[in-house]
Amino acid sequence: MLPAGEPFTVGVEEEFQIVDAGTRELRPRSAPVLASARDLGDAVQPELTAAQVETVSPVCETLADVRRELTRLRARVMAAAVANGSRIAALGTHPVTDWLGQGVFPRERYETLAEDYQHLALEQQICGFHVHVCVRDAEAAIAVIDRVRPWLAPLLALTGNSPYWQALDTGYASYRSVLFDRWPLTGTPPLLGSRSAYDALVADLVAAGVVPDASKIYWELRPSARFDTVEFRTADVCLTVDEAVMVAGLTRGLVRTAYAVLRAGVPVAQPHPELLRAARWRAARYGLQGPLIDVTARRSVHARDRVAQLLAHVEGDLRRAGEYDEVAALVDATLAGGNGAQRQRAAFERWGDLRRVVDVAVAATAPAPPLPDLVAVPS
Repeated sequence: MLPAGEPFTVGVEEEFQIVDAGTRELRPRSAPVLASARDLGDAVQPELTAAQVETVSPVCETLADVRRELTRLRARVMAAAVANGSRIAALGTHPVTDWLGQGVFPRERYETLAEDYQHLALEQQICGFHVHVCVRDAEAAIAVIDRVRPWLAPLLALTGNSPYWQALDTGYASYRSVLFDRWPLTGTPPLLGSRSAYDALVADLVAAGVVPDASKIYWELRPSARFDTVEFRTADVCLTVDEAVMVAGLTRGLVRTAYAVLRAGVPVAQPHPELLRAARWRAARYGLQGPLIDVTARRSVHARDRVAQLLAHVEGDLRRAGEYDEVAALVDATLAGGNGAQRQRAAFERWGDLRRVVDVAVAATAPAPPLPDLVAVPS
């Protein structure tokens, strides 16, 4: 019998680009930025490349906690970057800079990845947004993952924030996800069925030498290898704190809704794997500006309608938690103003300069009024 409840606390990880204050180019300055922010301890960490930095929130019980912690961490890391002639930018990919020359952060974990994956690792100048939702029961965590899979694509559509790559418009809302999908063991997880089946799969992968351990399985939704959490890895890093709070609210709503359905004994839906694959590609390609796939009804729907279905799916849970009004307002604001990719393209259309796109991202990343020496965004 499943436990009557879970804590459903939340933790958030944000990955950022480090850009030069003057040129707006990527710069491999994570070491000095980390040194300047050492008072944060493990809440600020390196990432695979030396032009990235990651923040890790403490465990949060409410969305107000999430907002407060992300605001605090963004402000502190931005200040650390400013102290080193840099800025941080919440961009899934950098609009201008080539990945060459950024280098791998000098840590054994990352150097091993670079040795194993070669060009894929060296080109991994991408930034995502991860949400951990606590589910202590290991069996329930797998059942939740199986039930959440149909809703990952609209989450990606809402958060697409990487249209440019090496000074070209890729035509995608989330080119980050396309780049990452070249790695093995990425994308939507298979239907797992049970914790024993998942453990057996991990054991087979380890025995075959595919991965050394479960932490190297990079699905967009997985049981965390370190914590008693379900880890969402779907989203591009969000431009603003508002969007990050929105995603945290939606993902926790998905977990709690799946858990309630599980306890009610409702069988898990089993969309065809190719439908899930196509749905994810559509979300990466079109974001909020084209057709997505309703994998349960097996039909195409406009992105806004699929997002509305997502919000309706979690509405009951969010209302019980007193979170619906806030999350729904943030979703409405994203639909009205566009996801990060739309806002990046609007900036380029206005000024015709990809450096201005970086300016917009730096200003949006900052959780408070810009510092006096922040690169000015044209009015």
